[in-house]
Amino acid sequence: MVYLPIIGAFLEAVGTILEKKLLKHKKIDYRNYTVYGFLAIVLILLPIIYFFQDVEEEAFFLKNILIFLLVIFMSILANVLFYYSLKKVKIIEFEPIRLMQPLFTILLAVIAYKSERNWTIVLLAIIASISLVVSHLKKHHLAINKYTISVYLSSLFFAVELVASKAIIQYYNPFFFYFLRCFFIFLFSFLIFKPSFSILAKDKKIGVMTLIIAAIWVVYRAIIYYGYGVYGVVVTTLLFILAPVFLVILAVFFLHEKPSLKQIISIIIMIACVAAAIILNH
Repeated sequence: MVYLPIIGAFLEAVGTILEKKLLKHKKIDYRNYTVYGFLAIVLILLPIIYFFQDVEEEAFFLKNILIFLLVIFMSILANVLFYYSLKKVKIIEFEPIRLMQPLFTILLAVIAYKSERNWTIVLLAIIASISLVVSHLKKHHLAINKYTISVYLSSLFFAVELVASKAIIQYYNPFFFYFLRCFFIFLFSFLIFKPSFSILAKDKKIGVMTLIIAAIWVVYRAIIYYGYGVYGVVVTTLLFILAPVFLVILAVFFLHEKPSLKQIISIIIMIACVAAAIILNH
């Protein structure tokens, strides 16, 4: 089932492309869209969790409850910082910093879990992560201010959330775990942004597209949690690093963008690292 994380990487790319097209053509305020997106995820998961409410007894141990609260707190903090920085940071400055998340995730997983310390796989994952960041890095990205620092912190907190999730995800059905996470993010963002829903009433296509994107993210996260349980954080993160590869391919066909030479070289390096990891894992 090693192909599942690869499918997840493809879904990440598709979801990102659809969100970019939606925000670009419909000019939706990103704060409102944050609430729309998480509300859509919660609504999609509601009928699903009716059948998948599996929670094992261990989930209610004090230690695991505290870890769950940490996951929720990190998720909220990461998303708030993510959108705070998005207010001021240009996308060309924002994206390379955000790509640090896989590297943060791998390093934290190696520190937190002995089972993740397959040093050959770790080395391949770090090489792939660094090549991904370098391929998007330009001189003007090096400016440091409170907004770019927020992007770094957001990436770090997302990584902490994902690594902490590994410790308790085995006690939950992945869909139910993701539902709880998204519900709290929706609640928090709703209280902070106080969004207007008038645009959804005026243009139903926006609501339909938001639900489609939400469905993609539901499957995507379920695959991540499955991968963490079966393959571990490092291997799963390495396989998901393929997402930018798919993103570049989709961007060429649907957004008519041209990849740079550095991006092409990075893609070759990432594919080689992923292929080596798959071979070594089998």
